[in-house]
Amino acid sequence: MRLKGKVAIVTGAAHGIGAAIVRAFVAEGAKVLVGDILDDEGNALVDGLNAKENSPVAAYMHFDVTHMADWTEAVARAERLFGKLTTLVNNAGVPGRPGIEDLTEEAWSRTIDTDLKGTWLGMKACMPAFRRAGGGAVVNTCSNYALVASGRAAVYHSAKGGVLSLSRAAAVEYARQNIRVNAVLPGVVATPRNASLPADWAKHLIDQTPLGRIAQPDEIAPAYVFLASDEASFVTGASLVVDGGYTSI
Repeated sequence: MRLKGKVAIVTGAAHGIGAAIVRAFVAEGAKVLVGDILDDEGNALVDGLNAKENSPVAAYMHFDVTHMADWTEAVARAERLFGKLTTLVNNAGVPGRPGIEDLTEEAWSRTIDTDLKGTWLGMKACMPAFRRAGGGAVVNTCSNYALVASGRAAVYHSAKGGVLSLSRAAAVEYARQNIRVNAVLPGVVATPRNASLPADWAKHLIDQTPLGRIAQPDEIAPAYVFLASDEASFVTGASLVVDGGYTSI
C-alpha cells in the first residue's frame, strides 16, 4: 500500500499507459479521478476497479486538458469525492509524427496544446489543492524523444522537450512548498496510439532498443508509483527514463 492516503488525478487514463497507471495506483492504495475524452473506455475502467475493490476507489470525468475550466472542475471533484488532492499525473497526449514541412499549423497546435499546455494547466490548477493538503507530487509523462531526435516527429519532440523543461522549472519553483515534480520518459510502448506506427518505424525502434522489444504499459506504471510515493520524498526535478536502453546507445 505504497500510495495509501494519496488522491490522484490521472489524465489520458482511459487506456494504454494511463490506464496502467490508474490500476497500479489503486492497487497501491490510492484513490483516483480518471480523466479522458474517451468516455466508454474511461467509465469501463472505473466500473471494473470499483467492483474489484468493492468500494468507490475511482471516478471518471470527461475533460479536455487544454481547457482550464475542465481542470478547475476536476480539482473540485477530486476534493469533493475523496477529501483532498495529493497527486497529479499529466499523461494526456497526442502524437505528432509528420516532419517539419509536412506538418500543418493545426496539427502543431493540437500537439503543443495537449502535451505541453495541458501539462502546464494541470499544474496550475492543482498547486493550490496540494498546498491545502500539505504537499503533493506531480509526475509528468514525457518521452525519450525529449532527449533524442527521430527526424520525422518534429512537433512531438518539441512538445516533450518542453514538458521536460517545464517539469524541471516547476520542481525548482515549488520545492520549498513540499511539492515535488518529476518526469517519466518512456520509450516505445504497446499502446493503441503506437499501433498505428508505420511498420518500418516500429521495426527501427525495436532494433535500436537494447532489450529488443516493445514495453507493455504495466512495465511503465511502476515508475509513476515510485515517484508519487513517499519513497521518492527527496526526488524532484528528476527524469526517469524507461526505454529499454534506447537512449543509452
